[in-house]
Amino acid sequence: MSRVLFKDLTKTFDKGAVAVDHVTFEVADKEFFVLVGPSGCGKSTTLRLAAGLEEPTGGEIFIGERLVNNVEPKERDIAMVFQNYAIYPHMTVYQNMAFALKLRKVPKAEIRTRVEEAARILGISELLQRKPAALSGGQRQRVAVGRAIVRKPQVFLFDEPLSNLDAKLRVGMRAELARIHRSLETTVLYVTHDQVEAMTLGQRIGVMKDGRLLQVADPMTLYSRPVNKFVAGFIGSPPMNFLSGRIEATPALRFRHNSFGINLAPAAAKKLEPLNGKPVTLGVRPEDVSLSDGSGFRAGVEVVEQMGNETILYLRLGDDTLVGRVPPHDAPRPGQVVDVRFNLDHIHFFDAETEMTLV
Repeated sequence: MSRVLFKDLTKTFDKGAVAVDHVTFEVADKEFFVLVGPSGCGKSTTLRLAAGLEEPTGGEIFIGERLVNNVEPKERDIAMVFQNYAIYPHMTVYQNMAFALKLRKVPKAEIRTRVEEAARILGISELLQRKPAALSGGQRQRVAVGRAIVRKPQVFLFDEPLSNLDAKLRVGMRAELARIHRSLETTVLYVTHDQVEAMTLGQRIGVMKDGRLLQVADPMTLYSRPVNKFVAGFIGSPPMNFLSGRIEATPALRFRHNSFGINLAPAAAKKLEPLNGKPVTLGVRPEDVSLSDGSGFRAGVEVVEQMGNETILYLRLGDDTLVGRVPPHDAPRPGQVVDVRFNLDHIHFFDAETEMTLV
């Protein structure tokens, strides 16, 4: 069994800076698990703790059933792929991929078998005699992944491996990594700051902020049922819109913004009734903002982004900017005033102070 378990994991650096704050989660056997969050949230430190490159201040780390807090990195049976590839420029692709096996004194015939199999999986068989200088960025990243594959570890650790690639290569490598995971059926802990990368790769995702793990869930649960305002705003592109207002009864329960009001759906009204007269934050995703035929509220069009298959609108709504995603044929022009409505079944509400999800 190749699970990875973090129990109450803490890492405090010099001068009391807390990088990882009592984090507990499990990466299941053969699961592709992604840690995502902004720079400095503690995700890479968590990965380095798993690899043994940092020592925990508190808590426990298990790989399989073995407690590895005091186990040397080379004895943990993990393979790590870094952001900067870390491949040797003076060696050929074959030599780079074979290097760790050679140090372990694996027989030459087995080394060749493992390297050739990994190269076949990655589609780089024809590159084995080239040196890194003759490779593209995407090819170098494949070599780095191949060097990990040949070791046949219990767990793969990926530290933002695609961040140095251009946008087109990143899309291609995301699909490649997903395919490799299905082929090898191995356990993966993957760190990224890119929420699109997290959503497309992760079977489950952990969202971190300020050293704390805020939510662990599958991609669609994170997207549709975020636990707080931070998760709601971090997951999704363009991000969720947030509008400050109050709950009021007139006599039906309504959300009142400084430039519009909307009646609440029955389920939302029941949950928000105790907050009558109190401030809340409404959250609505761009795809749940649509243009109406006069039945909504008025907003001014500031920017129109034509994306081909869709149009992104930036609308002025009182003192706020509202982002909408609409079909291309519905696109208005900048300067127009349009009628807007929300999909009331898909709006979110957050506590104005704690920022926790209310509905």
